[in-house]
Amino acid sequence: MMTKEKSAARYQPVGADCEQPMQIFSTNIIPESEQEINFSEEKLDELLKEIERKTDPNRLNTMSMTELYDRTYPGKPPIIDGFLYPGTYLFAGAPKVGKSFFMAQLAYHVSTGQKLWDYEVHQCEVLYLALEDDYRRLQDRMFRMFGVEGSDHLHFAVVAKQLGQGLDEQLERFLKDYPNTRLIIIDTLQKVREVGGDTYSYANDYDIIGRMKRFADQHKICLLLVHHTRKQPAGDKFEMISGTNGLLGCADGAFLLHKEKRTDTNAILEIVGRDQEDQTLYLQRDLDRLIWNYDRSETERRAKQIDPLLRKIDRFLSEGNDLWKGSAAELTALLGEEIQPNILTRKLNVLVSDLLNEFAIEYKAERNRNGCCISLTRVKQ
Repeated sequence: MMTKEKSAARYQPVGADCEQPMQIFSTNIIPESEQEINFSEEKLDELLKEIERKTDPNRLNTMSMTELYDRTYPGKPPIIDGFLYPGTYLFAGAPKVGKSFFMAQLAYHVSTGQKLWDYEVHQCEVLYLALEDDYRRLQDRMFRMFGVEGSDHLHFAVVAKQLGQGLDEQLERFLKDYPNTRLIIIDTLQKVREVGGDTYSYANDYDIIGRMKRFADQHKICLLLVHHTRKQPAGDKFEMISGTNGLLGCADGAFLLHKEKRTDTNAILEIVGRDQEDQTLYLQRDLDRLIWNYDRSETERRAKQIDPLLRKIDRFLSEGNDLWKGSAAELTALLGEEIQPNILTRKLNVLVSDLLNEFAIEYKAERNRNGCCISLTRVKQ
């Protein structure tokens, strides 16, 4: 849900012992109290080395494994559970295989929050750049697929600028107008990519997807780029994607829709990605409505494994505590966990997304005058 996304975005990196990373060293050397401040030579030497390390442009900015666990990073709440996540994805297939109909179906389900087959959908605003269509064709297509039951959260455009020539600014403006947008479909990639002599080099393909990926990651949205496949067969089906391997190499994942024969009403949807498991789905085309129906999957989807600690927290808050604040030691005792408080905090730092996405519980850890304080809040859905 969009509420969850907003909640997750507010998390700030904090340490398991709630010590904030070094930020800015004050130039005010006059103590605020009458207590004299004394630094040992060893302490002063460590401080100067830390300043040098932070300011030396030739040093790599590294993080130890312990420091990594001591920080909280917002996760990527799915748009469609187990199917589509924030990031940049390719959706490839041969011309006239039914890609645009699949995009219309996907966009409609996400904009309305209706399940896609047996996949749970999180409703949000959707922008669909149907750059190979016109509004009359879109009207006919959507009417045939879904009747006259419209959606105020699905927005279409049939003309857009190209990359490097104003597309970024157009998308930025749309996101300001519709801040709950989490899915943008560009149909097709070829319509927005810059024209140049180096169009099909690996470096150029990688750069194009890289620029789109930075935009998607910055705004925590999904960019779904419709693209074509080559005619010649390949050992790896995903090598059929038109262009070089730079496209798939930089993308967060890809969907490949293909048929054995062009006249077939059934098709195979192959899915690979960083945030979801690889899947092979068998689909059937409804010739009357032109929507894609789920037939079967090559393998059963694995159930997500939830850490028992999160279930304990959920039960604890279910007892009437929609908001709890206290120290890590207090929470450890309340939950009956036989682990050190700092280890509990580190686990929650890592599992913060699961806690929010699965149980609608927002976790924060911050330092105040009394030490480290953890807050757990049941988020309204």
